[in-house]
Amino acid sequence: MNPTFDWNDLRPFLAVARTGKLTIAAKRLKVDHTTVSRRIQALETALNATLFERGPQGYALTEIGLRLLGAAESMETMAMGVQNEIAGADLDLTGAVRIGAPDGFGSSFLATRICDLCRAHPGLEIDLVAMPRMFSLSKREADIAIGLSRPTEGRLRSRKLTDYRLGLYASPEYLERRGQITNKDQLQGHRMVGYIEDLIFSPELNYVPQLGKELRPQLRSTNLIAQMQATSTGAGVCILPCFMADQQPNLVPILRDDVKIMRTFWLIYHADLQGFARIRATVDFIVEQVTAARKLFLPDT
Repeated sequence: MNPTFDWNDLRPFLAVARTGKLTIAAKRLKVDHTTVSRRIQALETALNATLFERGPQGYALTEIGLRLLGAAESMETMAMGVQNEIAGADLDLTGAVRIGAPDGFGSSFLATRICDLCRAHPGLEIDLVAMPRMFSLSKREADIAIGLSRPTEGRLRSRKLTDYRLGLYASPEYLERRGQITNKDQLQGHRMVGYIEDLIFSPELNYVPQLGKELRPQLRSTNLIAQMQATSTGAGVCILPCFMADQQPNLVPILRDDVKIMRTFWLIYHADLQGFARIRATVDFIVEQVTAARKLFLPDT
Protein backbone atom coordinates (compact mmCIF):
# COMPACT_ATOMS: atom_id res chain seq x y z
CA MET A 1 0.00 0.00 0.00
CA ASN A 2 1.32 3.46 -0.90
CA PRO A 3 1.84 6.04 1.84
CA THR A 4 -1.00 8.51 2.46
CA PHE A 5 -1.04 11.54 0.20
CA ASP A 6 0.06 14.62 2.16
CA TRP A 7 -1.40 17.96 1.01
CA ASN A 8 1.59 19.78 2.48
CA ASP A 9 3.84 18.16 -0.12
CA LEU A 10 2.17 20.25 -2.83
CA ARG A 11 3.96 23.41 -1.66
CA PRO A 12 7.45 22.06 -2.39
CA PHE A 13 6.08 20.52 -5.61
CA LEU A 14 4.87 23.93 -6.77
CA ALA A 15 8.11 25.62 -5.78
CA VAL A 16 10.24 23.14 -7.74
CA ALA A 17 7.85 23.21 -10.72
CA ARG A 18 8.14 27.00 -10.88
CA THR A 19 11.89 27.30 -10.38
CA GLY A 20 13.24 24.06 -11.82
CA LYS A 21 15.84 23.96 -9.05
CA LEU A 22 15.80 22.35 -5.60
CA THR A 23 18.08 24.99 -4.09
CA ILE A 24 16.02 27.93 -5.34
CA ALA A 25 12.77 26.26 -4.28
CA ALA A 26 14.25 25.63 -0.83
CA LYS A 27 15.19 29.30 -0.45
CA ARG A 28 11.66 30.33 -1.34
CA LEU A 29 10.22 27.94 1.21
CA LYS A 30 12.93 28.80 3.77
CA VAL A 31 13.88 25.16 4.31
CA ASP A 32 16.86 22.97 3.48
CA HIS A 33 17.07 21.61 -0.07
CA THR A 34 17.22 18.05 1.30
CA THR A 35 13.80 18.64 2.89
CA VAL A 36 12.38 19.71 -0.48
CA SER A 37 13.88 16.63 -2.15
CA ARG A 38 12.46 14.36 0.52
CA ARG A 39 8.96 15.86 0.21
CA ILE A 40 9.02 15.51 -3.60
CA GLN A 41 10.03 11.86 -3.26
CA ALA A 42 7.25 11.30 -0.70
CA LEU A 43 4.71 12.86 -3.06
CA GLU A 44 5.85 10.71 -5.98
CA THR A 45 5.66 7.60 -3.80
CA ALA A 46 2.19 8.47 -2.55
CA LEU A 47 0.93 9.11 -6.08
CA ASN A 48 2.92 6.21 -7.56
CA ALA A 49 4.07 8.56 -10.33
CA THR A 50 7.21 10.28 -11.55
CA LEU A 51 6.52 14.01 -11.45
CA PHE A 52 9.91 15.35 -12.56
CA GLU A 53 12.66 14.42 -14.96
CA ARG A 54 15.95 15.07 -13.16
CA GLY A 55 18.79 16.37 -15.31
CA PRO A 56 21.94 18.54 -15.26
CA GLN A 57 19.85 21.64 -15.94
CA GLY A 58 17.44 20.95 -13.09
CA TYR A 59 13.96 19.53 -12.67
CA ALA A 60 11.49 19.40 -15.61
CA LEU A 61 7.88 18.35 -15.20
CA THR A 62 6.77 15.07 -16.72
CA GLU A 63 3.37 14.80 -18.42
CA ILE A 64 1.85 13.60 -15.14
CA GLY A 65 3.63 16.42 -13.33
CA LEU A 66 2.04 18.95 -15.68
CA ARG A 67 -1.39 17.50 -14.91
CA LEU A 68 -0.73 17.79 -11.19
CA LEU A 69 0.54 21.36 -11.61
CA GLY A 70 -2.86 22.61 -12.76
CA ALA A 71 -4.65 20.90 -9.88
CA ALA A 72 -2.07 22.10 -7.34
CA GLU A 73 -2.36 25.71 -8.53
CA SER A 74 -6.14 25.52 -8.22
CA MET A 75 -5.76 24.28 -4.66
CA GLU A 76 -3.27 27.04 -3.92
CA THR A 77 -5.73 29.62 -5.20
CA MET A 78 -8.49 28.20 -3.00
CA ALA A 79 -6.21 28.23 0.04
CA MET A 80 -5.26 31.84 -0.59
CA GLY A 81 -8.94 32.73 -0.91
CA VAL A 82 -9.71 31.09 2.43
CA GLN A 83 -6.91 33.02 4.08
CA ASN A 84 -8.13 36.22 2.51
CA GLU A 85 -11.83 35.89 3.26
CA ILE A 86 -11.87 33.97 6.54
CA ALA A 87 -8.55 34.39 8.30
CA GLY A 88 -8.70 38.19 8.09
CA ALA A 89 -5.82 38.75 5.70
CA ASP A 90 -7.94 41.27 3.83
CA LEU A 91 -7.98 43.51 6.92
CA ASP A 92 -4.37 43.04 7.92
CA LEU A 93 -1.65 45.14 6.29
CA THR A 94 1.14 42.74 7.13
CA GLY A 95 3.13 40.16 5.22
CA ALA A 96 5.48 40.01 2.26
CA VAL A 97 5.02 41.71 -1.11
CA ARG A 98 7.49 41.03 -3.91
CA ILE A 99 7.70 43.68 -6.63
CA GLY A 100 9.42 42.82 -9.89
CA ALA A 101 10.51 45.80 -11.98
CA PRO A 102 12.90 46.65 -14.81
CA ASP A 103 16.25 47.81 -13.50
CA GLY A 104 15.78 51.46 -14.47
CA PHE A 105 12.31 51.93 -12.99
CA GLY A 106 13.04 49.75 -9.97
CA SER A 107 16.40 51.27 -9.02
CA SER A 108 16.12 54.88 -10.19
CA PHE A 109 12.47 55.58 -9.40
CA LEU A 110 10.81 53.10 -7.07
CA ALA A 111 13.76 52.40 -4.76
CA THR A 112 14.06 56.10 -3.90
CA ARG A 113 10.40 56.25 -2.84
CA ILE A 114 9.62 52.83 -1.36
CA CYS A 115 10.64 53.94 2.14
CA ASP A 116 7.39 55.95 2.32
CA LEU A 117 5.38 52.74 1.87
CA CYS A 118 7.44 51.00 4.56
CA ARG A 119 6.89 53.88 6.99
CA ALA A 120 3.16 53.98 6.32
CA HIS A 121 2.77 50.22 6.80
CA PRO A 122 5.55 48.91 9.06
CA GLY A 123 4.03 45.41 9.03
CA LEU A 124 4.82 44.98 5.33
CA GLU A 125 7.91 43.13 4.13
CA ILE A 126 8.91 44.46 0.71
CA ASP A 127 11.10 42.57 -1.77
CA LEU A 128 12.08 44.90 -4.62
CA VAL A 129 13.54 42.81 -7.45
CA ALA A 130 15.00 45.36 -9.89
CA MET A 131 16.43 43.37 -12.78
CA PRO A 132 16.53 43.57 -16.61
CA ARG A 133 14.09 40.74 -17.17
CA MET A 134 10.42 39.80 -17.41
CA PHE A 135 8.69 38.33 -14.36
CA SER A 136 6.28 35.39 -14.44
CA LEU A 137 3.40 36.02 -12.07
CA SER A 138 1.94 32.57 -12.79
CA LYS A 139 5.17 31.09 -11.41
CA ARG A 140 4.94 33.45 -8.42
CA GLU A 141 8.25 35.12 -9.27
CA ALA A 142 6.61 38.33 -8.07
CA ASP A 143 3.32 39.46 -6.58
CA ILE A 144 3.34 42.70 -8.57
CA ALA A 145 5.29 43.32 -11.76
CA ILE A 146 6.08 46.42 -13.78
CA GLY A 147 6.09 45.45 -17.45
CA LEU A 148 6.65 47.13 -20.79
CA SER A 149 3.64 45.52 -22.46
CA ARG A 150 0.14 44.57 -21.39
CA PRO A 151 -0.30 40.81 -20.81
CA THR A 152 -2.78 39.03 -23.05
CA GLU A 153 -2.87 35.63 -21.34
CA GLY A 154 -3.35 34.20 -17.88
CA ARG A 155 -5.40 35.25 -14.87
CA LEU A 156 -3.72 38.63 -14.59
CA ARG A 157 -4.94 42.11 -13.83
CA SER A 158 -3.16 45.06 -15.39
CA ARG A 159 -3.41 48.81 -15.57
CA LYS A 160 -1.45 51.42 -17.46
CA LEU A 161 0.95 53.22 -15.15
CA THR A 162 2.30 55.84 -17.52
CA ASP A 163 3.82 56.52 -20.88
CA TYR A 164 7.42 57.61 -20.62
CA ARG A 165 9.78 59.38 -22.96
CA LEU A 166 13.28 58.38 -23.99
CA GLY A 167 15.87 60.54 -25.69
CA LEU A 168 19.48 60.74 -26.78
CA TYR A 169 22.08 61.68 -24.18
CA ALA A 170 25.83 62.11 -23.92
CA SER A 171 28.24 63.70 -21.49
CA PRO A 172 29.53 67.25 -22.07
CA GLU A 173 33.07 65.86 -22.10
CA TYR A 174 32.21 63.42 -24.90
CA LEU A 175 30.58 66.12 -27.02
CA GLU A 176 33.52 68.45 -26.50
CA ARG A 177 35.91 65.72 -27.56
CA ARG A 178 33.92 64.29 -30.48
CA GLY A 179 31.90 67.30 -31.59
CA GLN A 180 28.32 68.48 -31.23
CA ILE A 181 25.49 66.54 -32.87
CA THR A 182 22.99 68.67 -34.78
CA ASN A 183 21.14 66.05 -36.84
CA LYS A 184 20.49 62.30 -36.80
CA ASP A 185 22.73 61.62 -39.80
CA GLN A 186 25.76 62.59 -37.73
CA LEU A 187 25.13 59.69 -35.34
CA GLN A 188 26.85 57.36 -37.81
CA GLY A 189 30.16 58.95 -36.86
CA HIS A 190 29.65 58.58 -33.12
CA ARG A 191 30.09 55.76 -30.64
CA MET A 192 26.74 54.36 -29.52
CA VAL A 193 25.95 52.75 -26.15
CA GLY A 194 23.05 50.31 -25.94
CA TYR A 195 21.71 46.84 -25.26
CA ILE A 196 23.24 43.51 -26.26
CA GLU A 197 20.87 42.73 -29.11
CA ASP A 198 20.39 39.00 -28.55
CA LEU A 199 19.89 39.51 -24.80
CA ILE A 200 17.20 42.20 -24.96
CA PHE A 201 14.50 40.88 -22.62
CA SER A 202 11.61 42.79 -24.20
CA PRO A 203 11.11 43.86 -27.84
CA GLU A 204 10.05 47.31 -26.61
CA LEU A 205 13.70 47.96 -25.73
CA ASN A 206 14.99 47.47 -29.27
CA TYR A 207 14.70 51.15 -30.14
CA VAL A 208 18.10 51.90 -31.75
CA PRO A 209 16.76 50.99 -35.24
CA GLN A 210 14.33 53.90 -34.90
CA LEU A 211 17.32 56.24 -35.23
CA GLY A 212 18.82 54.50 -38.23
CA LYS A 213 18.85 50.98 -39.65
CA GLU A 214 22.64 50.96 -39.86
CA LEU A 215 23.27 52.12 -36.30
CA ARG A 216 24.81 49.53 -33.97
CA PRO A 217 26.00 50.11 -30.40
CA GLN A 218 29.73 49.61 -29.95
CA LEU A 219 29.46 49.45 -26.17
CA ARG A 220 26.69 47.10 -25.02
CA SER A 221 25.21 46.03 -21.70
CA THR A 222 22.12 44.15 -20.55
CA ASN A 223 21.77 46.67 -17.72
CA LEU A 224 20.26 50.11 -18.31
CA ILE A 225 21.97 51.67 -15.31
CA ALA A 226 25.32 50.40 -16.59
CA GLN A 227 24.59 52.04 -19.94
CA MET A 228 23.75 55.32 -18.22
CA GLN A 229 26.84 55.26 -16.03
CA ALA A 230 29.10 54.51 -19.00
CA THR A 231 27.51 57.31 -21.01
CA SER A 232 27.90 59.81 -18.16
CA THR A 233 31.65 59.12 -18.11
CA GLY A 234 32.08 59.80 -21.83
CA ALA A 235 31.66 56.36 -23.40
CA GLY A 236 29.36 57.57 -26.17
CA VAL A 237 25.77 58.43 -27.08
CA CYS A 238 22.88 56.48 -25.56
CA ILE A 239 19.09 56.30 -25.70
CA LEU A 240 17.93 56.66 -22.10
CA PRO A 241 14.62 57.23 -20.29
CA CYS A 242 14.25 60.91 -19.51
CA PHE A 243 13.07 60.15 -15.95
CA MET A 244 16.55 58.75 -15.30
CA ALA A 245 18.89 60.77 -17.51
CA ASP A 246 17.45 64.21 -16.74
CA GLN A 247 18.44 63.71 -13.10
CA GLN A 248 22.10 63.11 -13.96
CA PRO A 249 24.30 66.23 -13.78
CA ASN A 250 26.85 64.79 -16.22
CA LEU A 251 24.39 64.03 -19.03
CA VAL A 252 22.91 66.43 -21.56
CA PRO A 253 20.11 65.78 -24.05
CA ILE A 254 20.87 65.66 -27.77
CA LEU A 255 18.38 66.40 -30.57
CA ARG A 256 15.65 66.89 -27.96
CA ASP A 257 13.09 68.06 -30.51
CA ASP A 258 13.98 65.45 -33.17
CA VAL A 259 14.29 62.25 -31.13
CA LYS A 260 11.11 61.44 -29.21
CA ILE A 261 10.76 57.76 -28.35
CA MET A 262 7.76 56.74 -26.25
CA ARG A 263 7.17 53.58 -24.27
CA THR A 264 4.69 52.50 -21.57
CA PHE A 265 4.94 51.02 -18.09
CA TRP A 266 2.18 48.59 -17.06
CA LEU A 267 1.40 47.49 -13.51
CA ILE A 268 0.46 43.80 -13.40
CA TYR A 269 -0.62 41.46 -10.62
CA HIS A 270 -2.27 38.05 -10.36
CA ALA A 271 -6.06 37.97 -10.09
CA ASP A 272 -5.79 35.64 -7.08
CA LEU A 273 -4.12 38.43 -5.08
CA GLN A 274 -6.40 41.35 -5.84
CA GLY A 275 -8.37 40.99 -2.60
CA PHE A 276 -5.36 41.17 -0.31
CA ALA A 277 -4.94 44.45 1.53
CA ARG A 278 -1.15 44.35 1.29
CA ILE A 279 -1.36 44.01 -2.49
CA ARG A 280 -3.95 46.76 -2.85
CA ALA A 281 -1.93 49.10 -0.65
CA THR A 282 1.25 48.47 -2.64
CA VAL A 283 -0.51 48.87 -5.99
CA ASP A 284 -2.13 52.11 -4.82
CA PHE A 285 1.22 53.41 -3.58
CA ILE A 286 2.99 52.76 -6.89
CA VAL A 287 0.16 54.36 -8.87
CA GLU A 288 0.16 57.42 -6.62
CA GLN A 289 3.92 57.87 -6.89
CA VAL A 290 3.93 57.57 -10.67
CA THR A 291 0.96 59.92 -11.04
CA ALA A 292 2.66 62.53 -8.87
CA ALA A 293 5.82 62.28 -11.00
CA ARG A 294 4.10 62.63 -14.38
CA LYS A 295 6.43 65.45 -15.47
CA LEU A 296 9.40 63.26 -14.72
CA PHE A 297 8.22 60.58 -17.12
CA LEU A 298 6.82 62.97 -19.73
CA PRO A 299 8.93 66.14 -19.77
CA ASP A 300 8.00 68.95 -22.13
CA THR A 301 4.31 67.95 -22.04
